[in-house]
Amino acid sequence: MMKKIPISETLDRGELFGGLDRNLKIIEKNLDVDIIQRDNELILKGENVTAAERLLQEMMGVLEKGERLDQQKINYIAELSDKGISYKEENINKDIICFTHEGKPLRPKTIGQKGYVDTIRRKDIVFGIGPAGTGKTYIAVAMAINAFKNKEVQKIILARPAVEAGERLGFLPGDLQEKVDPYLRPLYDALYDMLGRESAMRLKEKEAIEVVPLAYMRGRTLDNSFIILDEAQNTTPEQMKMFLTRMGFGSKVVVTGDVTQIDLPRGKRSGLIEAEKILKHVGEIGFCYMKDVDVVRHQLVKKVINAYDAYYKKHPPKEEE
Repeated sequence: MMKKIPISETLDRGELFGGLDRNLKIIEKNLDVDIIQRDNELILKGENVTAAERLLQEMMGVLEKGERLDQQKINYIAELSDKGISYKEENINKDIICFTHEGKPLRPKTIGQKGYVDTIRRKDIVFGIGPAGTGKTYIAVAMAINAFKNKEVQKIILARPAVEAGERLGFLPGDLQEKVDPYLRPLYDALYDMLGRESAMRLKEKEAIEVVPLAYMRGRTLDNSFIILDEAQNTTPEQMKMFLTRMGFGSKVVVTGDVTQIDLPRGKRSGLIEAEKILKHVGEIGFCYMKDVDVVRHQLVKKVINAYDAYYKKHPPKEEE
């Protein structure tokens, strides 16, 4: 089969084709077609020219809206196209969550992320559940910073269970904060990226931002706060209940976790899995489920996730493991 696709003279061909025709080569490899450039058109040859044409039209539509193309976005557009979903019609990239300290707009990159952002805006308690690399924590921190800058909340609290430490904390050098800081590092990284290190540290000194181990939350009532619990799969049911009941007036809670990466000791139940069962019918609480298609890290991350999922479906881990 053969098809010809006209290219608008106003379109940036360098962006469409990519450096050294990288973008076209991705399409040729993934869809097993040949793409020939000739004057103001592309000639497609192969069995999958219809799919290739649909993908190229989507890519051109993205460029016409002023967006950039990279390998991750092309692969994502291709996956949506296979499912009959149009990336350009979803208007994913129009939604700006906040700006980084360098002035760069931070937007959702996938339909799953867009749904997550919309749910956080609508609901006061939201669970973001999904595999690594789907932006669960990063987006939650961005939403918290946006709410803080808009004076919707007076404080941001970021918490994580220090499960891996256990009783070994006592053998680490330094005071308690220095011992638990390594477990909180991903939260600091997100803060520094969006606020800049100096601004984040100033707000931390004023206690407008707290980055704390989950154990520090016990006994507190938090009003007018944006509260995030990260790595929630490593909480016990008792810890999860304790955390959720810290919520005060004017507050918003986001709980993030990956139920495939539980580090609790054998025999301990995950508070995230139990909360999902107990709270899924409470209408005011939102549950957002990210999938491998929402992974926005290196393409290999998605392949690693899929490979593990496929392996464990065929070889379920034994109870003693």
